Amino acid sequence: MTPEFPPVSVIIATHDRPELLARAVAAVRDQDYPGTVQCVIVFDQAEPDSALADDDPRRPVTVIANDRTPGLAGARNAGAATASGDLLAFCDDDDAWLPEKLRLQAERLAATGADVVVSGIHVSYGDKVITRVPRLEDVTHAELLRRRVMEAHPSTVVVRRTAFLGKIGPVDEEIPGSYGEDYDWMLRAAAAGPIAVVAEPLVTVLWGRTSHFNRKWRTISDALQYLLRKHPGFADDPRGLARVQGQIAFAHAALGERGEARSWALRALRGSWRERRAYLALLVSLRVLSADRVLRLAHATGRGI
Repeated sequence: MTPEFPPVSVIIATHDRPELLARAVAAVRDQDYPGTVQCVIVFDQAEPDSALADDDPRRPVTVIANDRTPGLAGARNAGAATASGDLLAFCDDDDAWLPEKLRLQAERLAATGADVVVSGIHVSYGDKVITRVPRLEDVTHAELLRRRVMEAHPSTVVVRRTAFLGKIGPVDEEIPGSYGEDYDWMLRAAAAGPIAVVAEPLVTVLWGRTSHFNRKWRTISDALQYLLRKHPGFADDPRGLARVQGQIAFAHAALGERGEARSWALRALRGSWRERRAYLALLVSLRVLSADRVLRLAHATGRGI
């Protein structure tokens, strides 16, 4: 096998979504990639379906249970520990890859020497499809602190195994509820070295309706505060810090905790008066808007809070 197309292991963490999982696995196995593509399905807090295993030499499927911390972070790390490929890739069980994804990304890694490559996405929400493609300047450490860069979705990530286990490190299993674990990992990846980009949409992301975080506001608040403590670089970017503080404010507003919501909203506005999440949190805390309505409107544009 040529250096451009080394063996790849694709990790799909799943929990009780068999129809979506079947679609995701089929898209991985249908890649036009010339090399070997191992699919590692990790059942998180669910009984593994051994019938999905396949010993096809070019497109093998390995089925395991998450034997690490329950949740997405532990499941991804369990899959990485089982993976045999020189490259690791991740795909959420409700997403689907386009056939050329791995080939184009492996070629970009070979051409740039980068350890990590991402691509664009098609965001599917109801009857709408929104295409979002990152630029190279969008995935620097400074820009990722400023904004989440949702177009660099975790289902687009391909990383060299040596970097994942070494200078970047695996997914953080200490993050409350595994919320934002992909954002934390991207921040660490960008701090470790340049991230390459294939500026094309190569993944279809099923947005919003399948997320188990849609209403877990306590977990969201705890996880975001954890990220602020872990990444001191936020203190050097008032707008980036205000963005996360605004998200925390909104979570408390959705929980009906008006005092906490207002406190976090004021912190956010002191850092950036433009931070719209802070204003939304205040409106929700005053019951002018409902959190569910705001969330639905955000999802309709292919974004979150």
